[in-house]
Amino acid sequence: MSEKQFTLQEKIVFNGVGLHTGESVVMEIHPAAENYGYKFQRLDIDGQPIIKADADLVVSTERGTTLESNGAKVYTTEHVLAALYGMEIDNALITLTGPEIPIMDGSSLPFVKEIQRVGRTEQKANRLFLELTENIKWEDEERGIEFLAVPDKNYRLTVMVDYNSPALGTQHAHMYHLGEFEKDIASCRTFCFLKELEFLAKNDLIKGGSLDNAIVLVERNDVTEEELDRLAKLLGKDKLKVNYDGIGVLNSLKLQFENEPARHKLLDIVGDLALVGRFIKGHILAARPGHSGNTRFAKVLKEEIKKQDKKGRIFDLNKEPVYNINDIERMLPHRYPFLLVDKVMELTENTIIGVKNVTMNEPMFQGHFPGNPVFPGVFQIEACAQCGGIFALSRVEDPHLYSTYFMKIDGVKFKQKVMPGDTLVFALELISPIRRGLVNMLGKAYVNGTQVFEAEMLAQVIKDRVEA
Repeated sequence: MSEKQFTLQEKIVFNGVGLHTGESVVMEIHPAAENYGYKFQRLDIDGQPIIKADADLVVSTERGTTLESNGAKVYTTEHVLAALYGMEIDNALITLTGPEIPIMDGSSLPFVKEIQRVGRTEQKANRLFLELTENIKWEDEERGIEFLAVPDKNYRLTVMVDYNSPALGTQHAHMYHLGEFEKDIASCRTFCFLKELEFLAKNDLIKGGSLDNAIVLVERNDVTEEELDRLAKLLGKDKLKVNYDGIGVLNSLKLQFENEPARHKLLDIVGDLALVGRFIKGHILAARPGHSGNTRFAKVLKEEIKKQDKKGRIFDLNKEPVYNINDIERMLPHRYPFLLVDKVMELTENTIIGVKNVTMNEPMFQGHFPGNPVFPGVFQIEACAQCGGIFALSRVEDPHLYSTYFMKIDGVKFKQKVMPGDTLVFALELISPIRRGLVNMLGKAYVNGTQVFEAEMLAQVIKDRVEA
């Protein structure tokens, strides 16, 4: 897997119907900025709310994975997320004119083909990984669902499905690395069982379903003509028949692989685990998986990310800085003792990492808790804001003619004391695109990899000087 993030070179458009709602929908997948992740947007709802692709936002796993946020839902997210993740796209905005992702042919292949057609764009930001360092086990004993994640240098999947049917038996599928997704997994179609078909149709649960976008597996060898005729009438077909070439399949449809159902279960896992929010370096083994188990295990993996993050974030402070103190003085109007950023280590389209070395020689320590010096919280806010100012001014010509002014500070949290001798590392990320000079960023500060401060800041960049 690449160490850099990727997005699409241009937007792609799909027209179709939702499998379960049957509603027509236009879906567009747009390129997105670094660290944006995957987000859905409902264009058909007032305010056009955005729903992040996040396991914590799963509200239903009945016949597919449904997300809800900001008063809006999006249904059947797994196939398009699997395509984006499988093709190593990190950042994308998926807009919809209806509530459900179009089912297309029941697989991820139509999405994959369009991603291939437009191509990918490498971005400057490094990709964030969940790199497993120990085994993680999870199971639902009542349903017989088991997941095990073990350390691996690749993203590897092994799946076992058991249909409790003598006609179908047990199937296995595997993907040794993400590069196999396109060729071996993407084309595998969604499926249901003959015994489920009548119930689903009668209860309007597959309004957009057809024998062209779903495989119907026949789990019995004694299906009668009377049953088939009743189903044909229910589905609006003239005639149905069972193809018993290997696994029984309704009509003349042939499986692309003998284990296509198991491969589709693997595809669903790729899409559902995309809700973790990071690319995974690990081997996931799943027994009898489904959307419920997939998304619950995704939450387990998210907890592992939180646990790893608490152990500390690593910054390379030995490399050549992007801006040294002389560069910073040419950009910011601040001077000693109020210039609070010593160097900038990293600068991307959406992020900046700056450094402040706290020393006992600074004048505030003469009066701020003499004998027990603590670097003031207001100075941490100011230093973080100056990093944000450098980020904003790096995007204009003649930055020395501009100033940045605070407009709002929200969500300020101080988590640990900062003392003389500490090196404060500020990591800021753009929350929304810069518009009309307004810069909205989330800033976090770290000492020795441990977070000590965070705040959301809004500032405005104004040209308020002229050349002398």
